[in-house]
Amino acid sequence: MACPGFLWALVISTCLESGMAQTVTQSQPEMSVREAETVTLSCTYDTSESYYYLFWYKQPPSRQMTLIIRQEAYKQQNATENRFSVNFQKAAKSFSLKISDSQLGDAASLAQDSETQ
Repeated sequence: MACPGFLWALVISTCLESGMAQTVTQSQPEMSVREAETVTLSCTYDTSESYYYLFWYKQPPSRQMTLIIRQEAYKQQNATENRFSVNFQKAAKSFSLKISDSQLGDAASLAQDSETQ
C-alpha cells in the first residue's frame, strides 16, 4: 500500500496560541499492506499543552490535505469514522490510526507534521 504520491500526516493543534514546541515521531517509516487488510499507523507525540487536538490527514498528489479523523485530548473515548479509528493513549502520548478493510485509494507515504494554532 506504500506509494510516494500520497502523504499521511498527524497534526497536533492546541486551543491556545503558544510558542511551545511540539513534536511527532513515527515508529514505522514504511509499511506494505494488501487490499482488505487492516493496518495501523503508529505515532508518539510530545506537547506541554493541556488542551489539544490530534488530527490525521491524507494528502493526495494535488497537495490539498483531507481530514480523516480527529481526537480531542480531553475525551476518554477513541474517535471512529467509517473505516478509520484511533487508539489514543494520553498518558503514553501515543496516537495510532487504524485503517480497516484497506483500499487502493488508501495508498500513502507515511509522514507526520505538527503545528500550533
